[in-house]
Amino acid sequence: MTGFAAAITGIGLVTPAGVGVPENWERVVAGLPTAAHAPELAGLPVPMACQVPDFDTALKGLRGARQWDRYTQFAVVAAYEALAQAGFTAGEWPDSSRVAVVVGSGAGGTATLEEQHAALLAEGPSDVSPLTLPMGLLNMAAGQVAIELKANGPCFAPCSACASGASAIGLARDMLRSGVADVVVAGGAEAPVTPLYSSSFARMRALSRRVDDPGSASRPFDVDRDGFVLGEGAGMFVMETPEHARARGARQIATVVGYGASADAHHVTQPHPEGLGAKLAVRAALKDAGLTGDDVAYVNAHGTSTPRNDAVESAVIREVLGADTAVSSTKGVTGHPLGAAGAIEAAFAALTVERGVIPPTANLTTPDPVVDVDLVYKAARQAPTAVALSNSFGFGGQNTALLIAAP
Repeated sequence: MTGFAAAITGIGLVTPAGVGVPENWERVVAGLPTAAHAPELAGLPVPMACQVPDFDTALKGLRGARQWDRYTQFAVVAAYEALAQAGFTAGEWPDSSRVAVVVGSGAGGTATLEEQHAALLAEGPSDVSPLTLPMGLLNMAAGQVAIELKANGPCFAPCSACASGASAIGLARDMLRSGVADVVVAGGAEAPVTPLYSSSFARMRALSRRVDDPGSASRPFDVDRDGFVLGEGAGMFVMETPEHARARGARQIATVVGYGASADAHHVTQPHPEGLGAKLAVRAALKDAGLTGDDVAYVNAHGTSTPRNDAVESAVIREVLGADTAVSSTKGVTGHPLGAAGAIEAAFAALTVERGVIPPTANLTTPDPVVDVDLVYKAARQAPTAVALSNSFGFGGQNTALLIAAP
């Protein structure tokens, strides 16, 4: 392995599987789905989603949280958990200009924007909240995390659709490698369980229609899969240069050793039929890390539960890594949190490397015969995992691959 190894010293998770890493890991390893009927979506064609449970209790003590969109609330709560695990205290930095923030999102504050647009139409411009843009813009999760943590380094909000969170982690690694920062708080956040987003995806026929049994609807790689289930949440890392982590005696959970990105340049919503962009991203990550496909023991797949994605992705994995590579998708539990998915799944990949346990693919009962890889399903698998790959693919044909390894 010859790539730059960015140290992951803290992880924070807010997902439909729970608030906090312990609750998330327990549910994902158990393979317990979270999809259910969503009150916000009642009366719509697909009235189900995977939602963060009991989230308001997590906001106690956060100043101004009620003036943030839900996606920002997710990001800040996850960032604080990651910071605590890394052994940092917000604002107590030796040099705050060396602390950067990168938080990706595909939609931003969509609930705020939908609500305020409705107010504009119903009551006129005088009823639109002056907080609409400070709550709704795509960069506000990144901005509020930086404000909360008193981080004065570069602050970015990459948007690459469903690859946004993974893109943020890859960019954070590049910032550490280039010497721009010593510490980067990076990840993704999304809160798209709204009427507009659900209706839009339903019109595209991207969502599962298994509305009579929501718990079984997200079923990656299953022969009966019929679409994804909308999810929400945030995943955040504290990442450091290896020298910085060692100097302060920090425990390294795992390392980010490879990052690859590409564009399909094919279609705005459909993957390239031969997985061209996905192959380019995975191979770029391998080259960046100085690894081969044989070195990768596990893939946390993008695995959306849509017919085309799962077939194309598995073919890419088989070609680039080999058919004997262990593969699972945690979207069977969390649904698809869009721009947050890549960061959440990178966190699960890091925990797999740390703990030697591969989460199963929930709801996978009959693997699609075209998916010729070593699928982990029915139960978690105990397996030492030195290197894991986390794939993320987004609308617009944007692809990101992250290689995560043991320290």
